[in-house]
Amino acid sequence: MGIQRDRIKINVGGKLFETTATTLANAGRNSFFGALFDENWDLNSHFINNSNESLFIDRNPDCFSILLDLLRTGDLNIPPNIPERLLYREASFYGLLDHVRSAKWGPFDGNRLRLACSVTGQAPGDGTAIRAGPDGGCCVAHGSMVRVYDWMLEEHPPINLDYQRVNDIGWVDSENVVISVCERLGSRDGGMGLFSASTGDLRFKFQVSHDNQVKSYTAGALSFSSDYKIFSSCKGRSNEYGIGVWDQVTGKQIDFFYESPGWSLGDADKLQWLNGSNCLLVATLFPRKDNCYISLLDFRDKNMVWFWSDIGAHLTVDEKRVRDAIAMEESNSICVVNEYEDLGFIDLRMSGGSVRWSSRSRLMKGKMPDEPCYPKLALHEGQLFSSMNDSISVFCGPDWVLTSRLRRSYGGSICDFSIGGDRLFALHSEENVFDIWECPPSPII
Repeated sequence: MGIQRDRIKINVGGKLFETTATTLANAGRNSFFGALFDENWDLNSHFINNSNESLFIDRNPDCFSILLDLLRTGDLNIPPNIPERLLYREASFYGLLDHVRSAKWGPFDGNRLRLACSVTGQAPGDGTAIRAGPDGGCCVAHGSMVRVYDWMLEEHPPINLDYQRVNDIGWVDSENVVISVCERLGSRDGGMGLFSASTGDLRFKFQVSHDNQVKSYTAGALSFSSDYKIFSSCKGRSNEYGIGVWDQVTGKQIDFFYESPGWSLGDADKLQWLNGSNCLLVATLFPRKDNCYISLLDFRDKNMVWFWSDIGAHLTVDEKRVRDAIAMEESNSICVVNEYEDLGFIDLRMSGGSVRWSSRSRLMKGKMPDEPCYPKLALHEGQLFSSMNDSISVFCGPDWVLTSRLRRSYGGSICDFSIGGDRLFALHSEENVFDIWECPPSPII
């Protein structure tokens, strides 16, 4: 910035403020204040030549004072007499919502998470899934209804799938979500659709073609690749069992990996795209099937490059019942978990190997709750997360040592959780409520 010492006067709603060009430049080029600068970030000559003239803005002065202090210090202090919704509205006008969001919570660290708030759901029945959005919002599926919340936890118009049960949800970006649903008997409904997160409008459907004919199908687990592909497990009425692939921009089907005899792909509970190996993890787990099937698919040559199943394995009943699985590319392993939160590891360098179980995480040996939820796994920035009943455990380090546990007092067992936008969202089964966990903002030095 060529001229940093020049001060500028701003009249907001009749209250006069004086600040510097440097402070306003902190708002960024795409903000309201970006128009006050030229391409070299020098203050426009109008303000230099008219130093006694103030810029008038017909907005709330109390909120502007908070936002100006945010630009000066990077710290956000909201007085109790200022409603947060009002501040968010004013921040949106000035193009400062990203600044407010960054100041409200810090970078994600599972060991520093604190319960920020809980939101009571408005849809009846148990929750199906919760998915964190890229900007700190989330979407929650209950039966045939999906409710979408922005990062301010303001609810958008719900997405009603007309009595078709939702199986999975995924964020394409901050503006669009993909929803997979069951095929409804007696109709050709079902499959997947791309919906607007803000309006709930259907943008287009993803079709499956078999023998040059469009087929109805049930779409299950979802995953997304970095090159804009969408993967989904699919079950059709004839031979369309397998994993479908679509272009997320056009919605056109571009591939299909058919299920081979004696294996399970179309019923998959979990899909995970692996950027390092360009393969897709497909896991079909107990109790959806009597046995567990985990495989890695390479779509470049339509090959199953790695597989594991517990068929014929000499394992105890507890250890056999793998409830979730996640690939860990850095350690060339698959992490699995059973219903007692025992972690197990399978070597990716050989197919059909045994599970190396670890009981050091077994903190729940004893009476199970009346309606337990099966554990779920997530891997985020080198930390491993596992839900068990009403809590989520955090594991760190090369030996995956239990370092912290997240738990709240009510809501019942956790049926699903998701991490994204520097937040963790946990969906409870009994009280139809979800929690938002955040890290405190980094201290301002």
